[in-house]
Amino acid sequence: MRMIYLDIDSLRPDHMGCYGYARNTTPNIDAIAAKGVRFNHCYCASSPCVPSRASFMSGRFAVNHGAMTHWGPGYDFYYPEGETHSETYAFFTRRLREAGYRTVTFSSFGDRHHAWWYFAGWNEVHTHTLKEGNEDADEVNAAVIPWLRSHGLEENYFLHIQYWDPHTLYTYPQEFAEQWREHPAKPYPSEEEIAAHQTDRFPHSAAYLHTDRVFPATMPNRIANRKDYIDLLNGYDGGISYMDKHVGEIVQTLHELGIQDEVCFIISADHGESLGEHGIYAEHASATESVHHLPLIIKAPGITKPGTVVNGLIYNVDVVATITDLAGLPVPSGWDGASFSAVLRGEHWQGRDYLVMDHALYTCQRAVRDQKWYFIRTYHPGLYNFEPVSLYDMEHDPNQTTNVADLHPDIVKEMDHRLSQWLHEHLGKPGHSTDPLQKVVETGPWKYVTLEDWVQRLRDKGDHEAANHYAGVYRD
Repeated sequence: MRMIYLDIDSLRPDHMGCYGYARNTTPNIDAIAAKGVRFNHCYCASSPCVPSRASFMSGRFAVNHGAMTHWGPGYDFYYPEGETHSETYAFFTRRLREAGYRTVTFSSFGDRHHAWWYFAGWNEVHTHTLKEGNEDADEVNAAVIPWLRSHGLEENYFLHIQYWDPHTLYTYPQEFAEQWREHPAKPYPSEEEIAAHQTDRFPHSAAYLHTDRVFPATMPNRIANRKDYIDLLNGYDGGISYMDKHVGEIVQTLHELGIQDEVCFIISADHGESLGEHGIYAEHASATESVHHLPLIIKAPGITKPGTVVNGLIYNVDVVATITDLAGLPVPSGWDGASFSAVLRGEHWQGRDYLVMDHALYTCQRAVRDQKWYFIRTYHPGLYNFEPVSLYDMEHDPNQTTNVADLHPDIVKEMDHRLSQWLHEHLGKPGHSTDPLQKVVETGPWKYVTLEDWVQRLRDKGDHEAANHYAGVYRD
């Protein structure tokens, strides 16, 4: 089997045509989806980038692989068996190589995040720029397409391609944002909701959209009203559109090679993106629906049936388990993922009853998600405005605007029990020392890396009231 995995940073499913988005952002991906299976409820077990891709590489939850954040305590990737590579805790890429697959990645992720473990198990690692991420899709394809022309006709390869374009900053050609000027924008958040967000003073809030001092014309300076929000939306959708154009170039190359119908496509993301939810704009900073909900499309020739839609709950670690299963290998017993290859073949499959997810970079949270409810326990709010306990009715409040925890104490109790049970299960495993999320709670990056810089940026912007607020609150 020839497999191509498209790993698209910060991509929300609800901004893709195949998921019902009104704007025609993803015609090339939509065409692939029409020939395969679209999953409506795929979630990353941990966000943001480092913990999510550590789960991709290891098949494990962050509570087990240890890389819960981006630096400092809680960042250490580890094996329960120490230094050895084992059958029980095999790297995903090493597992595929055991099955005779040539494993190739075109990604600057390992360089960007100093993630030594990312480089394990690949036959080829192409860090095709030194930008440490945020390469435009044309730069990615300039490296990928020559590889495909040289090796695409070979058998049994797993080709991982990472695109960054939906991730801020939006550095693609500006006309890809401008194309949406006359297209209607989704109604959330409303003018009233944006007005209420003006009092927020945290990174990537409406008033302080940018932590970078210089940003491109594809992004507004701040979100003062709906017009600014639509400018941001156009920028985000422009990045998706630019990426999709270059996915079309990949498909065209496969067509020229005569193998367009013989390639297995897996299309997903590391995490999503908040676009106004919880007052956060253009950032992935919490264990919320907008950040953890992923697209997932699988087209496997001879296996998947065109036009299939699946609603069961799954993790991203289940995706790597399924790819391993498709390669003809048993899923390692030390992985947290479970294969759902049965549903790809059209067989009965139910999905998970609920998911437990976490985030520990900008805030420290764990969430429990089932088909109706989304529960969040915040262990430390970081720089954000989160209540200790939140509950959202996802059937009636998909943007998570109203915390109904006080109205449903029985649901809160059940979700909290699920979370406690999950923690006991994983922290009780042999060789487990401590919860990496608690390491972040105790030492938080807001205490030793970002706070002084953030306070200084507020002073530079002239907002001395907010600067004094943060300096005082987090000093205490």
